[in-house]
Amino acid sequence: ISKESEEQNRVDEGMLACRSGWRLLHKRGDLFTCPPTDALAHCISEDCRMGAGIAVQFKKTFGGVDELLAQKKQPGQCAALRISDRFVYYLVTKKKYNQKPTYDNLRKGLVSMREHCLANGVNSISMPRIGCGLDKLKWENVSSIITEVFQDTKISITVPTNATSGGCSL
Repeated sequence: ISKESEEQNRVDEGMLACRSGWRLLHKRGDLFTCPPTDALAHCISEDCRMGAGIAVQFKKTFGGVDELLAQKKQPGQCAALRISDRFVYYLVTKKKYNQKPTYDNLRKGLVSMREHCLANGVNSISMPRIGCGLDKLKWENVSSIITEVFQDTKISITVPTNATSGGCSL
């Protein structure tokens, strides 16, 4: 095993940050088999198209497109659906499905999600490497933003990694 592979394995299955009960943890597995007590999160466009990448699976699994559209969230905001005993968060990071997100809209969406979590007693979230699949944001920048937004909370975030995710690092 190369040094790079060993380092990637540590990142894939290791805790990236820890402070005051907060953690960002990478763990091998599938996002949709995470504990049912975890909230789920991913990025979408304001038009709620969800026609490619992991968004297709969210749309197929949870539906709720009309309810999401009715929330009228704009880029930089976070929509939420209550599904059974968990919340599913939709971070609106761009206006149209064919645009690319900005780090600023991602940050604002994460802040919006954090506030909803704190107001609703959510203390664990599972999410893919948001914005890093088809949207092409860099995970090192995204994970820094997540750390900045959540480090002073007790909300833990798990990023399941799945080698068979077809290019979108889950």
